[in-house]
Amino acid sequence: MTFSGFGEYAIDFFDGLVLDNTKAYWDDNKETYLRDVRAPMEALLLALEKEFGEGKVFRPYRDVRFAKDKTPYKDHCGAVIEKGRGGGAYYVQIGPEGLMVGGGSFHMASDQLARYRASVDAHGVLLRKIVDKLVKQGWTLAGDVMKSKPRGFADDHPHLDLLKHRSIYVRKVWEPDDALHEPECLDRVRRSWRQLRDLNAWCEYHVGVSEQPRR
Repeated sequence: MTFSGFGEYAIDFFDGLVLDNTKAYWDDNKETYLRDVRAPMEALLLALEKEFGEGKVFRPYRDVRFAKDKTPYKDHCGAVIEKGRGGGAYYVQIGPEGLMVGGGSFHMASDQLARYRASVDAHGVLLRKIVDKLVKQGWTLAGDVMKSKPRGFADDHPHLDLLKHRSIYVRKVWEPDDALHEPECLDRVRRSWRQLRDLNAWCEYHVGVSEQPRR
């Protein structure tokens, strides 16, 4: 399938899902999801596969086993290309806010976090340069950040703000517009992901894939 943009009713589908996150709404609008959201997302990944690798589209169902919010469906559709969780990822998402792209370490297990902090302590200057460059290019730095400093590091550590991250990634958002439904959407994602190469390379080398068994 050739990617030509997300379907005409992609955003409308999610706007409706936000208002009525029920199985009844999902069943009534499933064909819209498959046609205007899921199929284009799969085509987008296929168009990017040669350059970035094979990707996967996340399931639309929420894991509500331990969540206070029991709504059954995610209010967005996300997809990722990564060699292993936490070791650098290329991410794309469509939802009510429009198109979002991101990259970095979205989750770190304890062994990954230990390697991350040791690397920031020793090589934080390089990560700082990478992050600062991305911010200047319009990216927003995000992640799970501790309020206090991690144990074992000085209060005046030059990279204390980076050490506080338990996950670290950048994101960029385009509000819904005509380009979302056109081939230009592919160009947006491709250009953005190319800017993420250095960050993901740093994450792959310094954080890597977790050696702990997944639960």
